[in-house]
Amino acid sequence: MWRAQVEALERLGHRVLAIDLPGHGARRGEPFTLAGAAYAVRDGVRAVTSGPAATVVVGLSLGAYVTLHALARDARGVGAVVAAACCTPPTSALLHGWALLARGIVALPDGGARLNRRMAELALSPQAAADLAAGGFALDVMDDVLREMRAARPLEDLARIDLPVWLVNGRFDHFRTRERAFVRAGRDTRLRVIGGAKHLVSLDQPVRFTRVVLEAIAAVENRAVDVAAG
Repeated sequence: MWRAQVEALERLGHRVLAIDLPGHGARRGEPFTLAGAAYAVRDGVRAVTSGPAATVVVGLSLGAYVTLHALARDARGVGAVVAAACCTPPTSALLHGWALLARGIVALPDGGARLNRRMAELALSPQAAADLAAGGFALDVMDDVLREMRAARPLEDLARIDLPVWLVNGRFDHFRTRERAFVRAGRDTRLRVIGGAKHLVSLDQPVRFTRVVLEAIAAVENRAVDVAAG
């Protein structure tokens, strides 16, 4: 699902790693825990960070919540954060509703794979739908995800992260309900709302989303130059 961003950033000479969280992508079949997912993010940072260079960590939806959780506890090697589609706290009522929906979908004969693929095809461009489906739909781990997300406190995490944070939302994202509260919670936070995009903003508007990532990269590079010159 990060194909467009990976290709664009690598063309510009950046080293990029798309991380699979437990139970997702190449790690299908593994149990999902918030602690394990946070470790995957920090392990990814260690894998791509070299010398004095700082890494920009990008997360979308679940990946954004996990990123905030991870970096609030250990931000070594990180220079900036792009957290997309995560401006609604995972309250018990919200998680309960999602759990009921997920269980109904997983109970379908094919585990909901056909329904999810069809929904992706209706909501996204053909290329974006293909990118999303390429890693498979991690529906079998949704119960784990929703249970573990009860412990997530993204507003508190933002307050603990002493880094520039870009919050990115699609204009029509249903996860924008506390957008301003999230902006206020961070120490150095800026908001980017991308028109024409829904929840999967990086897939809906890949070029515009990549520009935000490049904005974060430029800020880190400029910051490094400032420190070196000082």
